[in-house]
Amino acid sequence: MGKIYYVMGKSCSGKDTVYRRLTERHPELRVVVPYTTRPIREGETDGIEYHFVDRKKMEEMKASGLIIELRAYDTVLGVWNYFTADDGQIDLLAHSYIMIGTLVSYEAMRDYFGAGAIVPVYIEVEDGTRLERAIGRERKQAVPQYEEMCRRFLADAKDFSEEKLEKAGIRRRFVNTDLEECLQEIEQLLKDN
Repeated sequence: MGKIYYVMGKSCSGKDTVYRRLTERHPELRVVVPYTTRPIREGETDGIEYHFVDRKKMEEMKASGLIIELRAYDTVLGVWNYFTADDGQIDLLAHSYIMIGTLVSYEAMRDYFGAGAIVPVYIEVEDGTRLERAIGRERKQAVPQYEEMCRRFLADAKDFSEEKLEKAGIRRRFVNTDLEECLQEIEQLLKDN
């Protein structure tokens, strides 16, 4: 039986980099691509980071019963939805997978597939470092969205509160101050499972 290794963490914790490096180093782990209605960012490719869909397509998938978990964020640029669909990407009898998401999406996936099928990989970084990374990332955008960056930063404090992490059963944390060290610790987790 396969496993789903679920990478999550606050914005600018380096979870995207960790996720990308793990997919490069462990091609045996299949990638599950989530969906979003948010606009595509510079450097992103449809079908790689996300399946970028409009609200109409999302509603069609919802009506067909394909959506496992769905989140809506009221951003300064409008409501953005993120979701995971039971669209044939996951076959735990045949493969193990790697995914990236939020604590809420992790809990929904755990409830859908069962606690034994999903392994949490929580990436953690000190808040000051995260804020510096966030500002640096926004500066690289053609049109920086600093207000949205701040909203995400503050929302993460609530979304990944100690109480919510405890409730979700997240006990192990992978500190991402040294990327290679962090990756090695996660790779040990992969071997142990």
